[in-house]
Amino acid sequence: MTAISLPAAPHPAPQPAPRPASPPAPTPWPALRAAPVTTEPVWVRRLLIGLALGFLALFLFLPLALVFQQAFSKGVEVWLAAVTEPDAQAAIVLTLTAALIAVPLNLVFGVAAAWLIAKFDFRGKSLLLTLIDLPFSVSPVIAGLIYVLVFGLQGWFGEALRDHDLKVIFAVPGIVLATTFVTLPFIARELIPLMQAQGTDQEEAARMLGASGWQTFRRVTLPNIRWALLYGVILCNARAFGEFGAVSVVSGHIRGQTNTLPLHIEILYNEYQFAAAFAVASLLAGLALVTLALKYIVERRVHGARHA
Repeated sequence: MTAISLPAAPHPAPQPAPRPASPPAPTPWPALRAAPVTTEPVWVRRLLIGLALGFLALFLFLPLALVFQQAFSKGVEVWLAAVTEPDAQAAIVLTLTAALIAVPLNLVFGVAAAWLIAKFDFRGKSLLLTLIDLPFSVSPVIAGLIYVLVFGLQGWFGEALRDHDLKVIFAVPGIVLATTFVTLPFIARELIPLMQAQGTDQEEAARMLGASGWQTFRRVTLPNIRWALLYGVILCNARAFGEFGAVSVVSGHIRGQTNTLPLHIEILYNEYQFAAAFAVASLLAGLALVTLALKYIVERRVHGARHA
């Protein structure tokens, strides 16, 4: 039999591979910049700004203006007499003394604690941070009461202090201790975040090049934290000048001896010497304004240092 050959089936033509879908075109950069940051209407933003300014005017600017108005309401002569009389001068000197002792102590402690926490890892680090924040969480009155229970005549060390003719409570040492306690966190808490953000690379490089620990601190660490350090000192000094609660407990309110400026203002006001009270209060108000101005200037420097 003769074989019948069938024609071969034609091969299908090769199909081209599917092309991947092209990604969507990116949004133009000008369109992204033109997108609004917030969706609130303009009147809502203006209302919030107005409420904030009204709150500041009512609770900040108006009281400050009232203090200065009352201070000079009876003339400059009365103001000068109020701030130069012996009890007021003694209060000014005592306030300056407490601040001049407490601020340098907290400066040394704050720098040392911040350097230790930011540059080293050790057991008990969290506990040290908690202890630094303790004055923020404890009422100043409670802090003053603790000093009375420890150093008072009926306290733990009362008999020993009396036997050695040493006086802490109702004297200058107690006022200095109370002021130091309430102002303790300000410098350390300002330095710790900055030093943690800066890391340890520069200090390690300095040590590898042969610098000693003191040289590393003076030439590397200190220049990097100088503005934050100054900012913390300003806040610490302002709190030292204006502290009332803890100092009130340990001072004894002895006029001309253990009264700081806030305590002297309280006594004058309670005795209905309003012109004198506002005159002395104007000194603290003026200090507050100077502190705010310095704080604003240094805060800009600190902000620039943190984002450098």
